[in-house]
Amino acid sequence: MDSENLTWVSEFVFLGLSQTQELQLFLFLVFLFVYTTTVVGNLLIVITVTSDSRLHTPMYFLLRNLAILDLSFSSVTAPKMLVDLLSENKTISYQGCMAQVFFFHFLGGAMVFFLSVMAYDRLIAISRPLHYVTIMNTQLCVGLVVTAWAVGFVHSISQLVLMLPLPFCGPNVLDNFYCDVPQVLRLACTDTSILEFLMICNSGMLDAIWFFILLVSYLIILVMLRSHSGEARRKAASTCTTHIIVVSMIFIPSIYLYARPFTPFSMDKAVSISHTVMTPMLNPMIYTLRNQEMQGAVRRFGRRWLVFKKE
Repeated sequence: MDSENLTWVSEFVFLGLSQTQELQLFLFLVFLFVYTTTVVGNLLIVITVTSDSRLHTPMYFLLRNLAILDLSFSSVTAPKMLVDLLSENKTISYQGCMAQVFFFHFLGGAMVFFLSVMAYDRLIAISRPLHYVTIMNTQLCVGLVVTAWAVGFVHSISQLVLMLPLPFCGPNVLDNFYCDVPQVLRLACTDTSILEFLMICNSGMLDAIWFFILLVSYLIILVMLRSHSGEARRKAASTCTTHIIVVSMIFIPSIYLYARPFTPFSMDKAVSISHTVMTPMLNPMIYTLRNQEMQGAVRRFGRRWLVFKKE
């Protein structure tokens, strides 16, 4: 197509989740509750772990970072989705769309790598319990967290570098409630088959390989638990099981969305909701807030807050 005849797209239009006003209002109330729960749950983890000296351990340092990732990841899409559910014009500027793609994959990539850090933490705790605190020292924990964020940045910027040169000359309607690579790529006014293959390798295939490695890692950990005593084995097995649940909740939708050709399917939006909205809400409940030590810390924080308010 002659570049002189292109009319460049300045904004994109979301089809959203529904065209029915009553259903949109219902969905707004549901997802407002979900997002509020996400914010409160993850902020509670961050504040409690920061304020309680008993939780200043490697595991809770990592869980606090996971809560920050969950809160940030959800906030990339949920606020805009809530506004659009109450709006007739569901639009986003080209610059806003590219920014949303960047932060979505930046935080998503960081979370994928960070789940590997969590698995490594559990492996050291179970295989080297007497040396756990020495090995998982502050310097290593900070280094692993910084590496996770750096990996997410590299993953995201590599996709954005491939997308920014693409011409968008119309149509500009995205069949989704947020900007993501598969939907945006389909609107480009050029052949994107090679880019699609590169992005499937960058996101989908890496997700599938990483998911397999993590499952094998947890299987090894569970096998190692056979040499532990009854109570210690039960507690560690419970922790590993919750990790596997969270890993599956994050990786399975991601593999479905990115490890296949970017052809739309009817289940895409439902999987996207699970991936972007529901999982960040469920993570703190599954990973942290069901933990008895964390529950005790939350109660102590609540008592301190009540004393502070009375004073």
